[in-house]
Amino acid sequence: MSPVKVFGHPMSTNVVRVLLCLEEVGAQYELVPVDFLAGQQNDPQHVQLNPFGKIPAFQDGDLVLFESRAIAKYILRKHRTNDLDLLKENSSIEEAAMVDVWTEVESQQYYPAISPVVFECIIFPIMRGTTANQEVIDGSLERLKKVLEIYEARLEKSRYLAGDSISFADINHFPFTFYFMATPYAPVFDGYPKVKAWWEGLMARPAVKKVCANMPTEF
Repeated sequence: MSPVKVFGHPMSTNVVRVLLCLEEVGAQYELVPVDFLAGQQNDPQHVQLNPFGKIPAFQDGDLVLFESRAIAKYILRKHRTNDLDLLKENSSIEEAAMVDVWTEVESQQYYPAISPVVFECIIFPIMRGTTANQEVIDGSLERLKKVLEIYEARLEKSRYLAGDSISFADINHFPFTFYFMATPYAPVFDGYPKVKAWWEGLMARPAVKKVCANMPTEF
């Protein structure tokens, strides 16, 4: 069986989300480089795979997918076993629903709160050559602290976001949190000990360590 193909760049947060899921399930894959800094995501051959001109795109035989969270769920469903069920779909419908809830929280609450800091401190300086807008950062940090208060309360009740075992809801948070921790504002997490411990647990996972090896930590 041919390995699946991921079209993108290992620095991209959305590509990282897909690669992490592939590593978690032990799937074979090929990373096909797409240099987003050079605009290759807009090349006609890539737009045939992702019509929005974004990365990643994903190919498994005749199946072509885009949007990283959808790709990630496909990977986790395809490789689901009784012992490896990061969507909790082999468990009760209630457990699966909790994974869905906290996956949506990441998308609708956590990502909008944390990403502006990453964009201002890392992504925009690399892609646009701009300096960080402190007003944007300060507003983002205030929003993030409110989100982290809710996470802290949740993690006082369960080891992981969707229950007492790890799920996609947890690993879905990795890409932007990793880059946030490379900014000067990483100490914000120190004020939330349950969240900090949860994050350190994610960083200790073998799949995470493998993906991290190809991600820059200094900018």
